[in-house]
Amino acid sequence: MLLRRPVLSLLVVALVSALVGAVLASVSASDSPPRPVGATQTPTSGTVALTITTDLVREVSWPLQVQASGAIAPWQEAIISSSLGGMPLVELNVEVGDSVTKGQVLARLDTDTLRAEEAELEAGVAEARAILAEAEANRDRALAMGRIKALSEQEIQQSVTRAKTTRAQLASAEARLASKRVQLRHAEIRTPDDGVISARSATLGSVASSGQELFRLIRQNRLEWHGELNASQVGLVAPGQSVILRLPDGARATAVIRKIAPAMDSQSRLASLYADLEPGSSARAGMYVEALIELESTPALTVPSRSIVINDGHSYVFLAEGEGKIARVARQRVEVGRRQGDEVEVVDGLDAGQRVAVDGAGFLADQDQVRIVASTQLDSVSPESAYIEPTMPQETPAELSPAAMASPEALLPEPDASEPVSAEPTQ
Repeated sequence: MLLRRPVLSLLVVALVSALVGAVLASVSASDSPPRPVGATQTPTSGTVALTITTDLVREVSWPLQVQASGAIAPWQEAIISSSLGGMPLVELNVEVGDSVTKGQVLARLDTDTLRAEEAELEAGVAEARAILAEAEANRDRALAMGRIKALSEQEIQQSVTRAKTTRAQLASAEARLASKRVQLRHAEIRTPDDGVISARSATLGSVASSGQELFRLIRQNRLEWHGELNASQVGLVAPGQSVILRLPDGARATAVIRKIAPAMDSQSRLASLYADLEPGSSARAGMYVEALIELESTPALTVPSRSIVINDGHSYVFLAEGEGKIARVARQRVEVGRRQGDEVEVVDGLDAGQRVAVDGAGFLADQDQVRIVASTQLDSVSPESAYIEPTMPQETPAELSPAAMASPEALLPEPDASEPVSAEPTQ
């Protein structure tokens, strides 16, 4: 056979190439990363697709809620000003944010001029009293002399009239003195009620004019929420209902509805409600917040929010069928409603007591077979063991020795010595 050795060599090379490719494919398959949790490949019949946790559909009592928004404002804000003008401020005793009590002195005006005028009026009163005493004494003498006919009726009448005039002058002087003392009391700026200072425009040394605003006071440190309700919401709320305010810092404040406006605004078509905030929160006047008004409670079927799977704009859950640790799941379309924390209300599609998939629900398909564990056990399940991939039989290629890899002819059988080998060239 003229072509036997070249043909055998080509066959050996082809066989070695096939074996090397099989070895590389096996090594590549063994080095590939494990399938992650939630892989979309559908397992073969009888295999577990995923390890999940489940929870029961519960029937609870949830309050109906009306959502509204509005600003937080002082219950009543007092503007504190001076009734005197033309006098400088010589003392300021409070800052913004200070709590004050009724009658506390906030500031003082310069009273030197008022004190001097008070002293002058006191002297005028003393003079009027002295003149009155003299006039009354003259009247009494004139009346005594009139009884013995020593004075004429005209002179007696003049003495009596002078005494009355002097008494009126004394009363006028005393009134002017009292007015000046009132001005002196007004030179001390005092709080009209308990509360907290919310603004201060007074400056030390400035000359205050009459009626000029110096301070603003939140009376009794009471705040209220001014909510805005549309026409459909007004009929649902009533005084005395509780309001939960969501503050900008994430905290919550509680308020109670005090009153509702009897008419809706002609521009915004919204009605205002006023709710008193309970003390102790971080709420501040001027905040604009969202609020939930709690109405009567109603029954609700709830599931964990993690069990809801959104697909094509619809909500689904996966029901676990059976009571064992290995179960099959069925996809069920549901309608969701209210939310509270991590719980979601299911309006339609479920019954109380049914078991739904929670952790791992987003990776499931209809009729998948799953392993059910407790939520504490799921943390110990590795991604490699969470998904069990079906095994397929594979042939293990024969191992090649280094000598065979170096000399492919070593894989061929020894040629038969009885057969003649032709050395003639190919024609």
